[in-house]
Amino acid sequence: MKQVHDISKLILIFLCFLFSQQSFAQLTLEQTSLVPRPVNFHSGKGEFKITAGTKVLYKDDQAKADANWFVDYMREQYGLALKVSKEKAGEKNAIHLAHRDSSNEPDAYSLIVTANSIQLNGGSGAGVFYGLQTLAQLLPPGKLTTLAIPVVEIKDYPRFAWRGMHLDVSRHFFSKEFVKRYLDYLAFYKMNRFHWHLTDDQGWRIEIKRYPKLTEVGAWRNGTLIGHYGEIPERYDTTRYGGFYTQQDIREVVEYAKKLHITVIPEIEMPGHAMAAIAAYPELSCKGDSIAVSKTWGVFEDVFCTREQTIVFLQNVLEEVCTLFPGPYIHIGGDECPKDRWKICVFCQARMKAEGLKDENELQSYFVRRMDKFLHEKGKQLIGWDEILEGGLSPGAVVMSWRGNEGGIHAAREGHDVVMTPGSHCYFDHYQSRYPGEPLAIGGYLPLQKVYEFEPVPDSLNAQEAKHILGAQANLWTEYISNEKQVEYMLFPRLCALAEVDWLPANKKDYANFSARIGNHFKLMEFRKTTFSKALYDIQYTTMLDSTGKNIALEMHSTLPGAVIRYTLDGTDPVATSEQYTGIFSLHRSTQLKAALFNGPFTNGRMLQTRIKINQATAKNIVLVNPPSGQYNQGGTYTLVNGVTGNLPWNVADWLGFSGTDLDATIDLGSSKSIVRVGLDVLAEERNWIYPPKRVEISVSNDSTNFKVVGTRDSITWTPITRTIEFRIPKTSARYVRIFAENFGTIPTGNPGEGNKAWLMADEIIVE
Repeated sequence: MKQVHDISKLILIFLCFLFSQQSFAQLTLEQTSLVPRPVNFHSGKGEFKITAGTKVLYKDDQAKADANWFVDYMREQYGLALKVSKEKAGEKNAIHLAHRDSSNEPDAYSLIVTANSIQLNGGSGAGVFYGLQTLAQLLPPGKLTTLAIPVVEIKDYPRFAWRGMHLDVSRHFFSKEFVKRYLDYLAFYKMNRFHWHLTDDQGWRIEIKRYPKLTEVGAWRNGTLIGHYGEIPERYDTTRYGGFYTQQDIREVVEYAKKLHITVIPEIEMPGHAMAAIAAYPELSCKGDSIAVSKTWGVFEDVFCTREQTIVFLQNVLEEVCTLFPGPYIHIGGDECPKDRWKICVFCQARMKAEGLKDENELQSYFVRRMDKFLHEKGKQLIGWDEILEGGLSPGAVVMSWRGNEGGIHAAREGHDVVMTPGSHCYFDHYQSRYPGEPLAIGGYLPLQKVYEFEPVPDSLNAQEAKHILGAQANLWTEYISNEKQVEYMLFPRLCALAEVDWLPANKKDYANFSARIGNHFKLMEFRKTTFSKALYDIQYTTMLDSTGKNIALEMHSTLPGAVIRYTLDGTDPVATSEQYTGIFSLHRSTQLKAALFNGPFTNGRMLQTRIKINQATAKNIVLVNPPSGQYNQGGTYTLVNGVTGNLPWNVADWLGFSGTDLDATIDLGSSKSIVRVGLDVLAEERNWIYPPKRVEISVSNDSTNFKVVGTRDSITWTPITRTIEFRIPKTSARYVRIFAENFGTIPTGNPGEGNKAWLMADEIIVE
């Protein structure tokens, strides 16, 4: 028994020694939950322990409000009631806060944690506050009476002055309380600009005392679109929907943002996206007809007229807006303004003649300059989407570049300040996962890694031009986001990636390092009861030709560094003993692929499930008569024979697109094969100008010159279920198969995009 006791004692001593070594081990940056990554980070051994007796001391009154914020945070999140007071010499077990005069780096801070105290010095602006966000992220995620913070020394500062996030409250309305919580999210990641999209076709959300109908009428719609905008026929509910913020609500939100060192930028849309306002005051439009607040999404012809009474009305609105928002910026939109009404409006045409304007683009420029002059007189700076460049722009206006980087590049070269927010990297209403089961979204695919890879300063700008790039902003449009939890889900963790893009010097960005920290950060999000996506753990896959050039090969990867992928090809769920993916391998038959990430015996994230269908056309040589159009050629012609059926909702990478041209494809099967079935996968979404083909013809040949028609169809009915145009043909032998799909042609009158060329979108070709 003594021997057993001695062994147990030795084990206990060893465990105590091991624990002590872990407690004082130096922390690596990858082991932290810090987002955005500090510019300079050094860890030491040991820790500082926050207990109920810890004091928060401020050296100057400027830091007092930030000290109170931290005390409130500790009470709400951890139940600890820390005491806050002005600093006295010799205080121990304390967090010391102080500002230093730093006009060059007002948002910079230094944070020194020792075993005895915490010293936080911030720049003359929000530096102390940002240091406190870092301190909050160093705290362990759990209700503990003693909170251990590792010994670290951090010196940190932001790359960009504009670190922004947008929220659309017009398509769907969110309470004042949730807007405050949204501001809390931004502050936690050191974001300092909140772009509040308050008006649009689907609702006017800000009280204007002079024009009460804007909220009495314009804030409410009699129903909302059900399902996706692209569906035909449209479906609506009959629920009256809406809401608005009183001017007192606005003041409360603005004051709350100020405490978080966030500037609120209101957006009052003009001259387009105006239906809610016109519903309230029909005389604001060119026709003067009574219309309803829009129940659906999109771009509409009813816009603000450019006659004087409309301009004065909108300037009166802006005057009240200016008094509510003390920040320097007012956003007027300026995007997606159809000119159809202006072209036939006697008032607009008279305005063009009187002002010597050559076209409607210059008329919009005139409209924007009038607003810019008015706002300048009120001490404000106008911001608009990049369409405000069309027709010329007043010198002081700021441009938000959303249609790619081109607008921002053009504006910077003309001397305008620019906020970069391209849809390719900054539209958080896009899907962040390609797995089934994601909440309905507008479309597109924007994974976490792509957000992180965004570089706001284009290489084509010289050093002087680059100074006009104020920073980056992401936008959250809410056509398909109807509740607060879904807002959070679409926001996180992509907001974390954007925060690092805005804060960290470009040469310090490292996605592997970021991914490690985000994995840790998820625990903090769970502790804070934040809803977030775990698409970080998604497995991506692609198919390609193998080294022989005759078969399909499969490649899988995860953006999570060091991830172990295990998979099966027989339809069973992978387990810890399933085959581990080690590299590209060939497939010789149709396969039900299932794969998952494993950490030992446990899985991370959701399981990948997909069907790879191999037929006689798969991986064969294919020739197109007409090349695909624009960006709809990301996978090349191989997209049509890669064994993978494009996802719905559709993604650019899965489809080939033909604008006004036909799909004319010939596949070489390599040798004469017996054929009984040919199919073509197509897409239809009339709201996005995508139509099924007018006619499809299948022909076969053994010499690639003389083709025999074996199937024709002139009337194509498309649904998401019957999206494959299928031909059952008498058994025949042929080496070459030609698929000709005639483009629908010109879009008919009365349909979205009328008079324009229709798109033909095609995916997989099947030959059996």
